[in-house]
Amino acid sequence: MSTVNLHAAPAAAPSTRGQLNGILFVALFAAAVTSVASLPAIAGLGLSPLIVGIVAGAIYGNVLRDGMPASWADGVNFSARKLLRIAVAFFGLRVSLQEIAQVGLPGLAESVLIVVSTLALGTWAGMKLMKLDRDTALLTAAGSAICGAAAVLAFESTLQSKPHKSAMAVGSVVLFGTLSMFLYPALVRAGWLHLDTVGAGLFFGGTIHEVAQVVGAASNVGPEATHIATIVKMTRVMLLVPVLLAVGVWINRPARKDSTSNAARNATKGVTQDHAAGSAHRHAPRKLAVPWFALGFLLCVGLNSVHVLPDTATHTLNLLDTFALTMAMTALGMETRIAQIREAGPRALMTGLILYVWLFAGGLGITWAVQRLFG
Repeated sequence: MSTVNLHAAPAAAPSTRGQLNGILFVALFAAAVTSVASLPAIAGLGLSPLIVGIVAGAIYGNVLRDGMPASWADGVNFSARKLLRIAVAFFGLRVSLQEIAQVGLPGLAESVLIVVSTLALGTWAGMKLMKLDRDTALLTAAGSAICGAAAVLAFESTLQSKPHKSAMAVGSVVLFGTLSMFLYPALVRAGWLHLDTVGAGLFFGGTIHEVAQVVGAASNVGPEATHIATIVKMTRVMLLVPVLLAVGVWINRPARKDSTSNAARNATKGVTQDHAAGSAHRHAPRKLAVPWFALGFLLCVGLNSVHVLPDTATHTLNLLDTFALTMAMTALGMETRIAQIREAGPRALMTGLILYVWLFAGGLGITWAVQRLFG
């Protein structure tokens, strides 16, 4: 039996049957992952099926990958790329404009300030201090700033980055998000964090990485704090779309600068007009591709806000969406190679640590300022 090489370019168009078999394999793997994630010991840690999926997929991809036929690789790639775009779009059914309005300006201000500052700090610290490449820095910052693994997946799809870079970012989300889930409620109960119920909700929802981690942490404080924290967290999720569009504009700026500088060098050196035109064509700015799944996300938010779908239908779609995201994370793990992670792992984790310190200290400062300003 031939073995899989997920990173090698296919010599010929993959068969439809092989692709379907690969998708079915990932689906069965994700079903097993979902069952494992529902175990009390795992669920009690606040680890979502998405996180368990990428870990289990990475173990399989690095230990047992020789047992999978090569023809299935395209199905794995489909699950890690196209399926995740669809799943991110349907993630919008978890958010409504009415919920966001419930926390009003304090929740919106908390979310915007946290997301913008964390993205800026993470990108700068990752690229300048830790010497990470742009994609790894952005993925790590996005996972910390917006909505954990789901944000990493959305950015990975937009940036077209390699799987191991997403895996490093998800590793940061797992480590520091889990730490927050246990540490924050303990600090509140011990009286070391002087936050009232509203403040705890704003702080937890504004700074903890994953939605499941937010719910797990806030539930140890009280139902009102859980309600506020969840809405603030989903407001951060809503910011995924404008952030993706802004990042798309930003990552296209260097291409324009390169094109201008190359044209100037060609003119200075007296390069022929035809050669200069060819160079300018090669370095022409890329068209800004508006991610369709981001627009789909907004459409789903709108549908959820006007209650077009029955509650049972929305609940079912959310369950299917979680399963599709689990499939995507599992496939992403299968495509990840530990050797690639080792190259930048410590630097990516250090970037995550810098962001974690900021989310704690800066998040407290932002929460205090928001409550004073809007209280």
